[in-house]
Amino acid sequence: MPTLTAEETIKEIVKETNLKHIAIIMDGNRRWAKEKNLPSAFGHKKGVDSLKAVMRACDDFGVKYLTVYAFSTENWNRKPEEVAFLMDLLGTTLQNELQEMHENNVVISFIGDTTKLSEKLQKILKNSVEKTKNNTGVNLQIAFNYGARDEIVHAVKNICKKIESGEIKSEDITEDTISKNLYTKNIPDPDLLIRTGGEMRVSNYLLWQIAYSELLVTKRYWPEFDKKALAEAILEFHSRQRRYGK
Repeated sequence: MPTLTAEETIKEIVKETNLKHIAIIMDGNRRWAKEKNLPSAFGHKKGVDSLKAVMRACDDFGVKYLTVYAFSTENWNRKPEEVAFLMDLLGTTLQNELQEMHENNVVISFIGDTTKLSEKLQKILKNSVEKTKNNTGVNLQIAFNYGARDEIVHAVKNICKKIESGEIKSEDITEDTISKNLYTKNIPDPDLLIRTGGEMRVSNYLLWQIAYSELLVTKRYWPEFDKKALAEAILEFHSRQRRYGK
């Protein structure tokens, strides 16, 4: 039998472990820039390059879903100029990269309260979703103006409306009912959650969905994370035994 290449080995592991969904907290852009005596903007721009590399790696390895934390509901508390830059970065990146992502068969979607974004940015997001909705490659979910507690409040309000309208009864509420009212209702729960930058917290990210996800924290800053780093994370995932409370 021929020896498998490193990439083929990772693909086999993904298939063997049924690894469908990787979620990432992309942390460390500003610290990476600061250590290099560069403005924060350089770190965020380099972070976009890492996202492109990881997205391509997911496609190469056979990982179907990738969800990334791009802007949290708490990030509005940052300096106004940085918030404005991040808004512009998302819009510009989507406009510049959309055609290539479409040609690479990527499906783009967003989770979070996008109604709080500017009308211009909302149009860019909607166009990205519409253009790629029939693709069959990697599903990229971008969490933007996202907070897990906000998501759960949103879900509870939806369920209350359904009770008031008589669509469901309160005694009929199950875990599945809640899952189907989250922003991620069409996405399987993450198998693996990666946090770059070394911080040991989940930062209000996918709190419901990561109940049984494997957690992996790396000290690498997000701009340093690449295909090799993702392969190492998948190898670590393979070494874990997922018991689901058994």
